[in-house]
Amino acid sequence: MLLEMFDDRRPTVIAVGRSPKKFVPLDRIINHRLTLSETKAAIAEVAVTYQQVDRISSDGSRRTVAVPLLISAQRLHGVMVWSGPPNEALPQRDPAGAWYFNITEGTSTRSDDLLDLMGIPVEERDAIREHSIAAVFADPLTPNYNEQGTALARIVRADEGQETQQVWTIRRPDGELRGAHYSCRMVHKTGSGGNVERLLRGITHDIGPATETAVAPPPIILEHRVLAVAADDGEYRVIMNTRTLQMLRWMGPPMPGIAWEALEDEPAPAIHPDDVAVARVMSDGLRAGRTAGRVRVRSLDGGWTALAAKAVLMPLDQSTTAALVTIRLADPNGSGRTTEPYV
Repeated sequence: MLLEMFDDRRPTVIAVGRSPKKFVPLDRIINHRLTLSETKAAIAEVAVTYQQVDRISSDGSRRTVAVPLLISAQRLHGVMVWSGPPNEALPQRDPAGAWYFNITEGTSTRSDDLLDLMGIPVEERDAIREHSIAAVFADPLTPNYNEQGTALARIVRADEGQETQQVWTIRRPDGELRGAHYSCRMVHKTGSGGNVERLLRGITHDIGPATETAVAPPPIILEHRVLAVAADDGEYRVIMNTRTLQMLRWMGPPMPGIAWEALEDEPAPAIHPDDVAVARVMSDGLRAGRTAGRVRVRSLDGGWTALAAKAVLMPLDQSTTAALVTIRLADPNGSGRTTEPYV
């Protein structure tokens, strides 16, 4: 079984074997009194020690193994539990890994377990463990999947306690397509300064080859969510959160030369401080229809790149919208760059 432990609530079951479950209480899955008691005790021990538990009941009839899923040395996201006769071999444990989005900062953090699930070589993990939310939705790591709009809409709303479960198709670096079920919950955390951080805490669980998993969607673009025509030469499209002015997802290839992934040793994505007001006016103007403007964004070399941007409202679900922004260099000759150094 796979259980989530995203916050201070009672843990719930999100998978039994490779079968996803919808945040089901443990006592609805386990009816046997001793097994339930041993499982709860093992989970409680993992929650304190963050270490694997392997124990046999006092009467010698049950062996219980609990494996923590850590997002960091100080934070637990879940636990995988097996219980059975002591003489029975442990089944193979399907890969699962923890992650979280910091909606306030626009960043994502992935555990080593998750990077292993995704097939990322060990030597490459430090550079991509933390990155932008927009990078989560970039190929080839996660091909497009059904209900993308729902996922993006919930990131935009960021309602406390909001829970989401979906199946993605993950393309590993070796080209293998895997069905990956994820479960997550939005948690609001008040910092020392009184500011509220909105954190989306989650677990992704490998449920088998995508070609053998009926619920795994094919890697296709959700064309009904975007404009059908191709972008002109030199134009790039990106979905933006109108509330935070942060990138959510590129539609098509990303624009080269600008900072958007928030990878190690790269400048953080940013709009020039003097242009934030322009971006806000553009965002507010979407209520009346199309909007356009000129803004500078951080470039990979640490300077600023001036962009000509035009935007339209884009529905993510029945009640949530984002901005579909088309950008190009502000100067047709590519000279819309400044040399102000990155600080």
